[in-house]
Amino acid sequence: MMSANNLVGRAVATVNKATKAFCKFTSANDAGSTGAHQAGYYMPKNAWSIMFDHPGLKGENKDRTIMIKWQNTFETESRFIDYGKGTRNEYRLTRFGRGFPFLSEDNVGDLFILCQISKDYYEAYVLSADDDIDSFLEAIGIGPTETNALISMQTHPAPEDVLHQLFQEILSRYDHFPETNLMAAYARKYHMQAHNISEEFLQNNPDTSILAWINTEYDLFKSFETKLYSPEISRGFGNVETLIAYSNQILNRRKSRAGKSLEHHLSSIFHANHLRFETQVITEEHKKPDFIFPDGESYHNFEFPAEELIFLGAKTTCKDRWRQILNEADRIPRKHLFTLQQGISKNQLTEMYRENVCLVVPEPYKKSFDQDFRGRILSLKQFTESVKRIQNIV
Repeated sequence: MMSANNLVGRAVATVNKATKAFCKFTSANDAGSTGAHQAGYYMPKNAWSIMFDHPGLKGENKDRTIMIKWQNTFETESRFIDYGKGTRNEYRLTRFGRGFPFLSEDNVGDLFILCQISKDYYEAYVLSADDDIDSFLEAIGIGPTETNALISMQTHPAPEDVLHQLFQEILSRYDHFPETNLMAAYARKYHMQAHNISEEFLQNNPDTSILAWINTEYDLFKSFETKLYSPEISRGFGNVETLIAYSNQILNRRKSRAGKSLEHHLSSIFHANHLRFETQVITEEHKKPDFIFPDGESYHNFEFPAEELIFLGAKTTCKDRWRQILNEADRIPRKHLFTLQQGISKNQLTEMYRENVCLVVPEPYKKSFDQDFRGRILSLKQFTESVKRIQNIV
């Protein structure tokens, strides 16, 4: 007898080779439990093409005989029938012979899979175990609500393959590095396109989204490095000094890109959440905070409530540089600081919070901080939700 894993694998392989495929959960109506008719699979009208050359016509019955091989073990001579006359107006798959094992009361809830191999020859599978059903649906890329219909035979490339294709498209358009804001925008656009991400997803998952954007941008940046630097590297360098100078140029470009792109990605998260904010507002002594919520005009309007002003600095790492933000906005005593730093010593964290600096980090990074401080560190989602409450954004 075929094992469950082999049965699922064979069912998936058969769907992939079929000219048309269909699946549905077996209902009480199919099994004849309702007593309304003889047992037989009800087939929805949207699946007419796997049964007949043309959809049925009201007022006419039609049928045709086919051969079905079940579970790759036995065959039945079965019949598709279109009840167009009278009040039934439905399609059914019937005639399975005595002792047919898949249409009893116990089979209600099983997944029935029907694959057309040639005009009159079909293969069918019935999966009973939840794990088998889940494995099959995952393998062909549909959810339980997408059953009772023809299975799409289109193959969808993996998101990584889509990203690679999009990278190649943009690489072909440039013979230089795009501006930092453009590079960040391409990374966001391509990641969201490859993974089919909506604005609603960004609102609910800002922490994972910003990390994915940063990783995608770095991959895109490295692709540009490979394209633009490879010819020079292939030619070689006349001396060590030239090699070092060229290496420093590469490293400096990497460093300058990282800090600027973080601000661009944060801005996109804030826009997706409909937050009111302004970047690079000029404050006391010509300081320029990364983000002021809601804006610079409100900051400089002393009639605007100070408790509704929010400061956010953004630094990829902040172990030694966090003090730079302390005097960037005098009206806002509590400073929020977003960082990609993974872990800061307990002594430094103590000093930060003594200076009224509240860290904001991607949720997955919280576990890299001392247990005593994790409850005081905000995730990006917690920060955006806090701003929403202050700005009365539903």
